[in-house]
Amino acid sequence: MTLGRLFLLAVLIAGVVQYWNHHKPIASAAGITASPGRDWNAYGYKITPLEKFAFSARVLRAEHYSMDRESQLAPVDLALGWGPMAKESVIDKVSITQSHRFYYWRVDDFPIPRREIEINSANMHMIPANAEVERALRSIHSGQSVTFSGYLIEARAPDGWRWRSSLTRDDTGAGACELVWVEQIAAR
Repeated sequence: MTLGRLFLLAVLIAGVVQYWNHHKPIASAAGITASPGRDWNAYGYKITPLEKFAFSARVLRAEHYSMDRESQLAPVDLALGWGPMAKESVIDKVSITQSHRFYYWRVDDFPIPRREIEINSANMHMIPANAEVERALRSIHSGQSVTFSGYLIEARAPDGWRWRSSLTRDDTGAGACELVWVEQIAAR
């Protein structure tokens, strides 16, 4: 197992433990039994779960979409930070923006090393499993702590269009975002 996967596993376990100890889910998916390798149809797309996914992080920024093709699936993108990127003293010195499904950051002086910013923050495209999860996603804002679970997925359209999640936390740039089927979510 690679160091990146071990890190992701540790973050996932910590997130699940924190979630069950401190939060009750706002919503859960109904009627879909998801597991890696078992496809289902949603929003006119074939959804393939790639890996189970649970995560806890601080919301650095939330962006709502309605005009692009991807908004049929993911109406909300969350720029998330964890570890040093969840600390107020660090994120106060990092300018965060989102546009065209990308998350951008800028600093005048690095509060932590560049690589620490890259591997402790990400833009995640959030696909609600149901209307209750969608309402919860649309109410999330910067500064909140969020915990969610579901699956990293690939979505395919009948016309051949495809959108696939990254499966690692040490990548950057185009294709590095997570595409998350959100079954449960809690924010505070």
